Amino acid sequence: MGHTERIQMKFPFEVTPTEIETKLDEFIDAVFSCLTSEFLVMPRGEGFVTFPIFETGYEALKQGTNGFSAMNDQAVFGVITKCPIAFVVLRAILGFTPPEWAYLATQATKTDISQGFIRTLDRKIRSKPMEPLRTTAESADRIRKLVTTACGLLMDGAPIVLSDRLHRLDKADTKAGISGMRALAQIGVPYAMVLYERFLGRPFAGHRDSVSELVGDGLENAIEEVLSRAGISFRKTKRAEKIDGFDQAPDFIIPSEFNPQVIIEAKITEDDGTARDKVTRIQHLAELSRGAGKNGKPGYEVIACIGGRGFGVRREDMKKMLLATQGKVFTVNTLDRLVECTRLKEFRSKK
Repeated sequence: MGHTERIQMKFPFEVTPTEIETKLDEFIDAVFSCLTSEFLVMPRGEGFVTFPIFETGYEALKQGTNGFSAMNDQAVFGVITKCPIAFVVLRAILGFTPPEWAYLATQATKTDISQGFIRTLDRKIRSKPMEPLRTTAESADRIRKLVTTACGLLMDGAPIVLSDRLHRLDKADTKAGISGMRALAQIGVPYAMVLYERFLGRPFAGHRDSVSELVGDGLENAIEEVLSRAGISFRKTKRAEKIDGFDQAPDFIIPSEFNPQVIIEAKITEDDGTARDKVTRIQHLAELSRGAGKNGKPGYEVIACIGGRGFGVRREDMKKMLLATQGKVFTVNTLDRLVECTRLKEFRSKK
């Protein structure tokens, strides 16, 4: 959207709550018009594994198991110790998240393999995929049990389940056990099947989930820059931090958590279902503000800074957000108006 067009268009943060209610559809259109999405481009983040690295792990696992014909825990553990990225390849063959693998291993071996352990291990390997693993006796034992569980599952393949159920191992490479893996390794995977399995798993889903916080950080950093440039005192909270008076800490509190006058929620989502949850969160903050405003005390102003196509799907959700914040809804394209069109201007110390 061009600068001229923006000047001609009225945004909800520029008008009174009464005008918002009388022209609600117009202001929903105004917010929708400046929502942007970056779902086509994602940050790599720390621990991103490139295909050549992944393929190195695949080849190491293939060679170390004689073309997947000797998928025993001793052989696989040896490969992983020397070439740790093979651990990630093995997890990809299973089609499991780290916690899912840990849960099944715990059940199968009667050993407590925590989600924290496998998440840390998986992250460590992705950060240093080619550096031989250094393990303690305890961690080596847990890895062996993860490997034993994986080999057992892959050896058996997908069991027969009820017709209205689908087993997680019922995939082109694992349905028939290691014989299917061996066959695909020898002849190459048909492209149609690759696309089908990618479709079932959503392209880049695992990586998108792993960098979701980095995506949100971009918007938060932009807000922080606006506040700092205006010399506004603020408290930026940390994830899952406990703040008195809030059941869930808002992203920014101005000027501090001891005297909240303005709170800012920074939300990005590409999914309309998630957007609905985030709108509910902002509505809840508005309710808390009204509660804080009792007994002669003014409530704090609630500001929503949003991004992503998820917020541009349901008009009813945007309506709720506009009413809850009394029009104080900003996008990346309107952050330059954040201070002048909200109570933040009361805390400006720089021109």
